Amino acid sequence: MKLATLSNGTRDGRLVVVSRDLARCRDASAIAATMQIALESWDASQPRLAALARELEADTSTGDPFNPHDAMAPLPRAYQWLDGSAFLNHGRLMQKAFGLAPIGEDLPLVYQGAGDDFLGPRAPIVCASEDHGIDFEGEVGVVFGDVPMGASPEGALSQVRLIVQINDVSLRAHAPREMKTGFGFVLAKPSSAFAPVAVTPDELGGSWRDGRVALPLEIAWNEAWFGAPNGAEMDFSFGEIAAHVLQTRRFTAGAILGSGTISNRDRAAGSACIAERRAIELADTGAAKTGFMRFGDRVRMEMRCADGSPLFGAIEQVVQRYEARTPAP
Repeated sequence: MKLATLSNGTRDGRLVVVSRDLARCRDASAIAATMQIALESWDASQPRLAALARELEADTSTGDPFNPHDAMAPLPRAYQWLDGSAFLNHGRLMQKAFGLAPIGEDLPLVYQGAGDDFLGPRAPIVCASEDHGIDFEGEVGVVFGDVPMGASPEGALSQVRLIVQINDVSLRAHAPREMKTGFGFVLAKPSSAFAPVAVTPDELGGSWRDGRVALPLEIAWNEAWFGAPNGAEMDFSFGEIAAHVLQTRRFTAGAILGSGTISNRDRAAGSACIAERRAIELADTGAAKTGFMRFGDRVRMEMRCADGSPLFGAIEQVVQRYEARTPAP
């Protein structure tokens, strides 16, 4: 089943089911007005949403055209947004790039970000200055139902309701100082953007295995191929990351956990962020040659099913300068 949130002038939008080819959708507000309500009432809403999705697939003459330009983030705001760093290859490269001391690799790294203002798939990346070191970060994430404190990795995975694709935008000029404080990211992490559609795990078939999304994420920067790293190399599964966090808290329905930047050991796969490419350049030549994004730059990222069919839809964003506005009197 595929779900999306369309803009309707409210902060949380309206829920729709989307056809597998991402061409059509049907309003689902009679079942659950918003994605958050659907997640909170999943046992009751999921069977009805699935039935609506089957009806949409069975009759191709029904439904409205699905336009990703009308889509908000599938969950426009979340009570909890956690992002991991589950690909050790990426972490090692970042340690070299930023001159950080080696970090133990026996436990997953996780930070808690701001979930109050997620961006839709076509929303611009707005930044006040190119000097902030504007970077994209391609990753995937999972959306949970209610999960109790102390849950096992298997128990946490059983409560994964949806899978999402994310551009976790980073401002690299702020990252070194914030990492060295040991207090977590704030300035370095503006709003993240999401692909238009969230999918239930069964939509991935065999590509959802061992708590990982075993598919490549194709990334283009200004229409040039940048990378296609595969999520199968995730060193910590979503279940393992969740269980680590759940030692001291619970998840309530709608909590989102990101994988962190997808990264592969084979350099032929390319990278999912500019900082990683710069780290490789630094290691190989002693200098980072690739600059960060500038105003007007475009990034596109899309993960497809193993057979090439659409999965989440694409994130397509342009970098725009922030223009301060005078508040109304």
